[in-house]
Amino acid sequence: MSETLVQAWTRARRRLEAAGVDGPVIDARLLVEAAAGASRADILNDPHRVLSAEQAQTLDAYLARREAREPVSHILGRKGFWTIELKVTPDVLTPRPDTETLVGAMLKCLKEDGAADVLDLGTGSGAILLAILAERPLAHGVGVDISLAALEVARENAALLGLQDRAAFLHASWTEGQPADAFDVVVSNPPYIPTGDIAGLEPEVSQREPHLALDGGVDGLDAYRVLAPEILRVLKPGGVFALEIGYNQGRAVEALMADAGAQAVQVLGDLGGRDRAVFGRKAG
Repeated sequence: MSETLVQAWTRARRRLEAAGVDGPVIDARLLVEAAAGASRADILNDPHRVLSAEQAQTLDAYLARREAREPVSHILGRKGFWTIELKVTPDVLTPRPDTETLVGAMLKCLKEDGAADVLDLGTGSGAILLAILAERPLAHGVGVDISLAALEVARENAALLGLQDRAAFLHASWTEGQPADAFDVVVSNPPYIPTGDIAGLEPEVSQREPHLALDGGVDGLDAYRVLAPEILRVLKPGGVFALEIGYNQGRAVEALMADAGAQAVQVLGDLGGRDRAVFGRKAG
């Protein structure tokens, strides 16, 4: 039986709802669009367009994978973030809207026509660094990660976005090998989930995303203890930083950065009003 775009969307939504998937309406639309080679406008303006048999089969395969709690970003191999689209694999965290809090904070500090050197620690897919470079054409950046597989994804994303000439990616542990007073901006989305909490996360995260990028130690703060003094070391005088945090880690990370000598340290909220980042600057 032939199925239209709107019928396919409805059926997909119901299947995902029954499977207990969070956000079934959006996920169903994204999978229908990808399977049918359609856009959101097509679904709105031509809802009775009929899917081919091959497109219907592709959609069913996508839905089966999503019902098994495979993230949409893994099924499609891509995810939108800020103003860019990124390749995503199981080797990197799926970029999330909450992380855009860091991008917005940094762009407020960087002039559109000004040069800047940016360091992204634990770069993963390159999401934060590449989003900043895409908005600031005179900026250059370095993304660092301990995962070689993640760095391969980041390099490919830089090339796909035409930013490979302004972004370098290095295999290292945090600031290892980086000189002092070298960067105008340091950003990081380090692992911050307490080890004991990982098993209780949604299966899309606990079973599908790299634990190396999730596990922040017993209290989730291991990475920040290492990063606090190192961020102040590699920043230029007057340089700024932003670190993503868990919803209940704001005061602890704020204190770590202040104790390391950071100035004007503050906790930033995301669009949902939850603590999401710690921002500050180096004296001078």
